[in-house]
Amino acid sequence: MKTVRKLAVVGVAESDLGVVAPHMTPVDLMAQATMRALDDAGLKIWDIDGIFAASAQVRFGPIMLAEYLGLNPRYFDGTQVGGSSFMSHVAHAAAAIECGLCEVALIAYGSTQKSVSRQSASPTDINPYETPFNPVMPVSAYALAAARHMHQFGTTRDQLADVAVAARQWALRNPAAWEKEPLSRADVLASRMVSEPLTVRDCCLVLDGGGAVVVTSAERARNCRKPAVYVLGSGEAIGHGSISNMKDLTTTAAIVSGQRAFAAARCRPGDVDVAMLYDAFTITPILFLEDLGFCAKGEGGPFVQDGGIAPGGRLAVNTNGGGLSYCHPGMYGLLAMIEAVRQLRGECGERQVNAPKIALAHGNGGVLSSQCTTIFGTTDTLSSRSN
Repeated sequence: MKTVRKLAVVGVAESDLGVVAPHMTPVDLMAQATMRALDDAGLKIWDIDGIFAASAQVRFGPIMLAEYLGLNPRYFDGTQVGGSSFMSHVAHAAAAIECGLCEVALIAYGSTQKSVSRQSASPTDINPYETPFNPVMPVSAYALAAARHMHQFGTTRDQLADVAVAARQWALRNPAAWEKEPLSRADVLASRMVSEPLTVRDCCLVLDGGGAVVVTSAERARNCRKPAVYVLGSGEAIGHGSISNMKDLTTTAAIVSGQRAFAAARCRPGDVDVAMLYDAFTITPILFLEDLGFCAKGEGGPFVQDGGIAPGGRLAVNTNGGGLSYCHPGMYGLLAMIEAVRQLRGECGERQVNAPKIALAHGNGGVLSSQCTTIFGTTDTLSSRSN
């Protein structure tokens, strides 16, 4: 993947989160987040000339959002590869801006899956090789990966639980997080089993919500309200579609997307100060820590154990509380990027990491199917890589 150092993030915002007002639609939430992100950037709605959007509930995301906002964008993209779609949109926006196809790009998402019920918000594909066995999808797919990781590497349920505990500890520092009560390892292990070995506390929240990110060229960013955060590198990869076609349940295409992103950013995992890792289930941060190079394959369990990714741990992971305790509105990747940007801006209050320079946001789509990695940096970091 080509280095995309000229792309600047100038505005980020969430929509309302949790359970939204009656009759709100996913496009309502996209638009709400858009106006908040534009205000964050100090831009106006007519500055937008590129629209990127995806939602499981909206068939033609960029078309419907453009109509709602009253815009006729020069460029649009509705790439839909699950929860990693928005990291993909960042890479595509970088290419579009560099080629002069647009100047100010909006990336947006909205979901009302809590209000309308998860089943109707996220329809499940019929797979003739899997559906007859009545799996609880997508949980059963991730449970297969967790069980295999436990068998092959000795990962324990305690270690899986520690991922959820760490997320809750971060969430308790985030006023916007849904979960407000402490969570212990014992609480996770004692909660209702959903699909062995994953309990309900090993699974992400099911909530309404959305967000927006505004990106532009480095030149245009100089006139925006807040200091820009730059995209240092990006990488995308697809491994499979259905879980029964995943070649190795313990190894994801994040190996490829991560290598591409780090090469483009000209940095290494050890340079990352904050990692936002898609945590639809407690097994996913363990897999991504390994596949992105933060630890060796099979060592993800010990890495997260006893607060390894909690406040004060060896690596700050999912500082907003993640999909496990902050918000997971069906497709989480955009919210992960919003937190990465805010951390680099120093806007995170009690959960703020000390002077971070590089933040990584990793998205996952489908059943460990699509993997997209984006690495962000401050102005200082961008300057040091330009020399």
